[in-house]
Amino acid sequence: MYSEKVMEHFQHPQNVGEILDADGVGEVGNAKCGDIMKMYLKIEDGIIEDVKFKTFGCGSAIASSSMATELIKGKTIEEAMGITNKAVAEALDGLPPIKMHCSVLAEQAIKSALLDYSKKHNIHIDGLEDVDFEEDLHEHAFDEE
Repeated sequence: MYSEKVMEHFQHPQNVGEILDADGVGEVGNAKCGDIMKMYLKIEDGIIEDVKFKTFGCGSAIASSSMATELIKGKTIEEAMGITNKAVAEALDGLPPIKMHCSVLAEQAIKSALLDYSKKHNIHIDGLEDVDFEEDLHEHAFDEE
């Protein structure tokens, strides 16, 4: 049911914790399933130097959070903005359709932390104006593409 990568990131998640002096912090959650993700970013010269997360949720949520942090660490803000839920799911060698909302939550956590960073530092980040943090993530469970 779950890929080896999902199990690895669930049992041995990367970048767990918090950054006390984070430049951006984003928290997203889904009331239907109870998953909550909090992501912390340390950004220098437009590069994500460090990233940590805390997730309360199922194994797929933890694995998605872990993989999302791995995908953005060392990347530019623009590269991080390009990370989609599909990229997270693909990097995990797939998620069951019923768990795709976890990868959407991970994408939203990245963008929520970047939004916080942009507000704290009074900068514009292209693409953040289009993010809907209130959408029903479970609609993505059966997306075809």
